[in-house]
Amino acid sequence: MNSKNRKKVLEKIDRTKEYPLEEAVKLVKELSFAKFDESVEVAINLGVDPRHADQNIRITTGLPYGTGKGVKVLVITSGAKEQEAKDAGADYVGYSEYIDKIKAGWADVDKIIATPDAMPDLGKLGKILGPKGLMPNPKSGTVTMDIGTAVKELKAGKIELRVDKTGIIHAACGKVSFDEKALFENIETIYNTIMKAKPASVKGRYLKKMTISSTMGPGIKIDYTALR
Repeated sequence: MNSKNRKKVLEKIDRTKEYPLEEAVKLVKELSFAKFDESVEVAINLGVDPRHADQNIRITTGLPYGTGKGVKVLVITSGAKEQEAKDAGADYVGYSEYIDKIKAGWADVDKIIATPDAMPDLGKLGKILGPKGLMPNPKSGTVTMDIGTAVKELKAGKIELRVDKTGIIHAACGKVSFDEKALFENIETIYNTIMKAKPASVKGRYLKKMTISSTMGPGIKIDYTALR
C-alpha cells in the first residue's frame, strides 16, 4: 500500500477504539486497497507465560470456511501408508528422498505429516524444520497413523494455533474476498477454541487484546466481550 492510500485508510479508523467484530470485519474488507486478494489474520494477545509447559499453548481447529489458501502437504512415511497419503490428496509422499531433500535445503511445503516411525529421522532435522514451523508434532495432529484424515483436514482448512514467545497467537482466518459471514464465523471459531484452551494456572486476564488485519492493512482492535 502506498503512503497516500495508507493515509486514507488510517483516517477511516480510530486506532484506540475496540470495534464489534461485525464492524471490524466490514472495515477490513472496505479498507483493502491492494491489487491482490489479501489474507486476513487475527492476532490474539494472551496473558500466558510460554516458558511454562502448561501455558505454552499449541492446539488446532478446523475453520468453517477454510483459510482460502492452498496448503502444500508433504507426508513422510513408507509402505501402505504412502498410497493412503496419495489418495487423500498429499502433494508429496515419500521417505528417505524427502529427508535428503530437506537436508539439502528444500522446504517448498506448508505442512509436514509423518507416521511415528519416521520421527527418529525427522527429529535429526529439528534445526532446519523447527524455525520454519514445519516439524510434525502429535499435539497438532501431524504425527499420526491416520494419515488420510490428517491430510484431508489440513487441505480443508485445519490450522494450528500456537502461542509465540511473547504470548501472541497469529492465525490466518481467510481472505479479503470472503464474505463477512465467513470471516466472522472463522474468527469466532478461533476465539472459542483459544478460550476453551485456557490453562488452569493462568492468573489475571487470559485474553488481553484481539486485532484483525489484512496483509497490507492496519490492525483493527476487536471488542471481543460480545463473542461467545
